[in-house]
Amino acid sequence: MIRVLVADDQALVRAGVRMLLQVAGDMEVVAEAQDGAEAVRLAELHLPDVILMDLRMPRVDGLEASRRVLAARPATKIVVLTTFAEDSDVYAALRAGAVGFLVKDDEPERMVDAVRRAVTGEQLLGPSVLRRVVARFLAAEEEATMPVPAVLTDRELEVLALVGTGLSNAEIAEELHVGITTVKSHVAAAMDKLGLRNRIQAAVVAHRSGLVDAAFRPVRHPRGGPLG
Repeated sequence: MIRVLVADDQALVRAGVRMLLQVAGDMEVVAEAQDGAEAVRLAELHLPDVILMDLRMPRVDGLEASRRVLAARPATKIVVLTTFAEDSDVYAALRAGAVGFLVKDDEPERMVDAVRRAVTGEQLLGPSVLRRVVARFLAAEEEATMPVPAVLTDRELEVLALVGTGLSNAEIAEELHVGITTVKSHVAAAMDKLGLRNRIQAAVVAHRSGLVDAAFRPVRHPRGGPLG
């Protein structure tokens, strides 16, 4: 059972999130916090696996609360849940140690998926947020393009392209008609070969090397592999 702490200053939001997660069947909301200070205290008390953390809260905001929680217990996974999707918020949350970032108008299923993926170590950004992050990284790069990574196999290139579109491991497995364990192996191999630390960097490489187009669709790579 995945232990979840919900931190949000709106009681209705907390109630809705609790109901959504409990229906999932493999999650338990162990505590609710109405501000960042309470989130830090309850995290120490209940030791949740995942915290769904609102950014805009009184007394202590979600960013500072995330820093304090992770300083005390780095194994905790924090998924930021907010009504905002500003670039500065995304970067600040990632720097604070968050592994996921969802805006509150995302599909409810994505929240459940985010919690599960956080536990397994996957980094998740909602599609709209991923687009912003990748665009900002690309704009900051001196070199806009790069060759298709020659060290990767055709299958690893396929998987890298799908990571670049924002798909989860489970969605990639379904797309390629392979097992999720196989996908995880390919993702890990590609990131290791390219020296990447997280899926955001992988998405940027996929875009810079032409494996994903501006509309976030996988494209056919120069070796002729069926990416599109």
